[in-house]
This record gives sequence, C-alpha cells and structure tokens, in this order.
Amino acid sequence: MANGYEEARGQRNWLERLGDKIPGYRGFQDRELRRDVDRTLREHLASELGRLKTALRDHSRAWVDAGKLAALNGFDRLDRQIDGLSQAIRFSDYGASGLFDPVKIGDAELQRLYEFDLSVVNDLAQIESGIAALSAPGGDDPAPALDRLLQEVRALAGKWRQREQVISNVVQGAQATGA
Repeated sequence: MANGYEEARGQRNWLERLGDKIPGYRGFQDRELRRDVDRTLREHLASELGRLKTALRDHSRAWVDAGKLAALNGFDRLDRQIDGLSQAIRFSDYGASGLFDPVKIGDAELQRLYEFDLSVVNDLAQIESGIAALSAPGGDDPAPALDRLLQEVRALAGKWRQREQVISNVVQGAQATGA
C-alpha cells in the first residue's frame, strides 16, 4: 500500500499537480488518494479471497466426486468463513474512518498502517498456501488441515476488525505530532 499511494501521486495529471498550488486543495487531494488506495487494497483482498474460494470449491468438488462426503462439512464451513471475510473487507466503511479526515498523515503514521496492511496480505498468502496444499481424495483426511485453515481465516477476520483501531491510532499519532 505504501507504493500504491506514491504511485497514485505520481500518476496525477497536470491539472491535479496545479491544484497543489491552491491552498487546501492538496489536503483534499491527498485524502482522495488515500481513499482510492484504501479502496483498491480492499478490492484486491476481496478478489483474492474470491479466488481462494474457487480453489477451495475445486478441492471440495473433487472430494464429493470421489464419494468422500464426510469431508464436505469442513469445506463448507471454511467456504462460509472466507465468504464472510470477503464481504467484511469489500464493504467495510472506509469513508467514515479518521484516515480520511482533514488531518495531515505523516510518513511514519502511514508506514504503520501500510505495515499492518502488508501483514494482512501476508496472512492471506499463508491461507492460500494452505488451501493449495490440501490433499486430494484418497490422500490424508482433510479435516485437520481444514480446521487449521478455518482458524487462520478467523484470525485474519479478527485482525481485519482491528484495522479501524490501527487507523484511529495513526490519526491520533498524526494529531499528536501536530501534523
């Protein structure tokens, strides 16, 4: 996300760069860029979760096709949990958070948020690896692996709920430094 914000700032057109000269406009523009980067991140995460659901359903279908219906419950629980997390991320109320208030967010504060968001991306990659490693029908019982994945998805959902507090801390840090 750190690179996303800088990249978005670098891709501004001449009119947007001219707006930097108008008092107050740059702060407005920075808030809009933060909104755009935040929305892009959330859409990316939700899209990745959708991709993971597809992979999980492919595994589930293989087990069902092999007549191994006992595994279906674990696949279904994990599918529902991933779907809930995807919806929470996609539809989180990004516009109401303090990150978009007319407060200048410094590099140090943004870095804390970017590190948090990067940890969410890394957790998602770990879940992806776990789904890819699920055994094929005829292999090991998938229940223990599905239970581990379910716990990882629940932990990630809890972490996502903490993001609002991280944003609040970032804003408070910016306000405390007088930015």
